[in-house]
Amino acid sequence: MTTLASSTDQLTRDALAVLQPGFLGTTAPDWLLRRLGEGLSSVGLFGRNVDSPEQLAALTERLRAERDDVLVAIDEEGGDVTRLEVRHGSSFPGNYALGIVDDPELTRSVARELGRRLAECGVNLNWAPSADVNSNRDNPVIGVRSFGVRPELVARHTAAYVEGLQSAGVAACTKHFPGHGDTAVDSHLAIPRIDVDLDTVHARDLLPFRAAIAAGSKSVMSAHILLPALDPDRPATLSRRILGGLLREELGFQGPIITDGMEMAAIASAYGVERGSVLAIAAGADAICVGGGLADEETVLRLRDALVTAVRAGELSEERLADAAARVRGLADWALRARGASGPGADAREGTAPGTPIGLVAARRAVHVTGTAAPLTRAPYVAALSPVANIAVGDETPWGLAAELARLLPGTRSGTYGAPSDAGAGAGAGAGTAAAGPAAEVLAAAGDRTVVAVVRDAHRHPWIAETLDALLAARPGTVVVEMGVNEAEPKGAPHIATYGAARVCGRAAAEIIAGRS
Repeated sequence: MTTLASSTDQLTRDALAVLQPGFLGTTAPDWLLRRLGEGLSSVGLFGRNVDSPEQLAALTERLRAERDDVLVAIDEEGGDVTRLEVRHGSSFPGNYALGIVDDPELTRSVARELGRRLAECGVNLNWAPSADVNSNRDNPVIGVRSFGVRPELVARHTAAYVEGLQSAGVAACTKHFPGHGDTAVDSHLAIPRIDVDLDTVHARDLLPFRAAIAAGSKSVMSAHILLPALDPDRPATLSRRILGGLLREELGFQGPIITDGMEMAAIASAYGVERGSVLAIAAGADAICVGGGLADEETVLRLRDALVTAVRAGELSEERLADAAARVRGLADWALRARGASGPGADAREGTAPGTPIGLVAARRAVHVTGTAAPLTRAPYVAALSPVANIAVGDETPWGLAAELARLLPGTRSGTYGAPSDAGAGAGAGAGTAAAGPAAEVLAAAGDRTVVAVVRDAHRHPWIAETLDALLAARPGTVVVEMGVNEAEPKGAPHIATYGAARVCGRAAAEIIAGRS
């Protein structure tokens, strides 16, 4: 264990104040409580820390017993990215579905209710919303996390989300600045590079961030992306030009800038977590998010000491670190004052019918059906053609509609099918040939039941498109449900697009299939 830092001096307290670490388990470990007493201002929560609302409320209450103004952060976007409902799937559709409906008041109401639930559990900082314009249809990490492909639409819904969330007393953290939508690389795995000119950046990617700032977003999260038009040398998280020049000076944002996870390969592989953290604070970031992969006391101490050492060596000014810590404490003070505010009224928690949760109302409004078919009256076979989930979504949270359909049509059976080892090379078969690969497995398992094929981002996965073609050639009555980005040509009897894979999206699709909508 390192011992460079004293637990009492202001420099050490400032170094701890800018960290937003995670931990393992569903109760606060002793080391975390001890560091809160020494100056740590924030704690980040992940799916592994949440079992139930009651457990989460008890956890945050224990944290506040140690420090009443602690920032308790979580990555709760709703939709595909949920930590609050990590075990069962979200009660709220994600951004893509809300953008498809394009009713800013609905988005505001959904965010308000999501914020109310977070606040009820003691969470006061949400690493959301995603303000990325999903301009690259093959984006592997944003996709349905974006409100859409049109900057003006993304801007108005980002602003509505920020307003709704913060009206419930939960600080928004608008991400991923200056925009992660035009990437074909996941920054969890490598540094994405976006080669566009400055005019495009301003007209497309920055528009939602300007709207978020105007709406009063309490914080902004940086992206680990390389944008040569702004800085050819360093990713945004480590760039003075982007954080200090563009975000602070040009856009006028004065709240805390929070980094994306520093253990992501885009930073960790190229710079190392300690060095990357020092460079981020020096560039203008105010809080270091870490804990998705590195969630122990040693990580906190290493980062604390890296910052202290950098100040003592003259690589990081003491004033810059103090300014960063002050911005974090300022946010903590806002959150403490907002904690006692009253929650939203019944109109935010209910939809058009009394007692209908707003998330389900939104999911139902988002569904789009192409083609017609009689509702199923007999239990079908649900085949989930499942690509590997990106790291932001994770593989802990169930998706699809088998469970929801089984409620309406008891006896429904299901199976999950991944890409064959030779995906893209004959995974399926066209009309007039025998089905092969996953299609053959699905048909064998289905027997004489109607097949409901559930997919995500069919346009990005040739093996899924081939499998659907083979299933439809053998069973023209196959129902296709697209729960990702809806870019592929509709096929199925019918084709149902939910614009997200949250639990409520599955329920909305199941209601249509069973004729209960």
